Amino acid sequence: MRKFLSYTYKIIVALTLMGATFCTESAMADTEEPAFTLFSKEGDFELRDYAPIVAAEVTVEGDRDGAVSSGFRILAGYIFGGNAGSAKIAMTAPVTQSKGDTIAMTAPVTQSGGGGVWAIRFMMPKSYTIKTLPKPNDPRIRFVEIPARRVAVLGFSGLWNDGNLNAHREELVALLKAKGLKSHGEPNFAFYDPPWKPFFWRRNEIMWDVARP
Repeated sequence: MRKFLSYTYKIIVALTLMGATFCTESAMADTEEPAFTLFSKEGDFELRDYAPIVAAEVTVEGDRDGAVSSGFRILAGYIFGGNAGSAKIAMTAPVTQSKGDTIAMTAPVTQSGGGGVWAIRFMMPKSYTIKTLPKPNDPRIRFVEIPARRVAVLGFSGLWNDGNLNAHREELVALLKAKGLKSHGEPNFAFYDPPWKPFFWRRNEIMWDVARP
């Protein structure tokens, strides 16, 4: 009887995960993504030319995995009505994460215990500009204008932990070196799925700005 109940539980969990995934994929199918032109593609590696875009950004302290979840909640609060006029803003993808700067205009930020500081961004729909976006109720949120750029992109799935992300960062570094491409700035980790989606079905990317030839 115990084995039967265990087997039944596993089936229920599997079906629940499948149902959640189908719902997520249906919602994400209509999600706006930043416009780009594909310059070249080789397996999971791509070179893309992105148009200018505006992003809402928040700086979060902590470990990498916890930072993106915390930042996601803060920015989701903004687009779901946490702003002047309680306007609802369409969800876009991806959510991006990069190494953040400790700057006075946000707040004093300190690092301890090996923790980091991360800049979490939501890309705003292309119909908005910085002037037309509603003011956030949360003062931690700021807007940034990202100019047109060429980006080297490596796609992958899995967890948002240091091991998985750093492994793909090193893979992208090796690819850039092999292709003679010069990167600049810090890499961004892009997450196209919500934190509750099973890690093995997540769509992730590491994105690094590169110089045009």
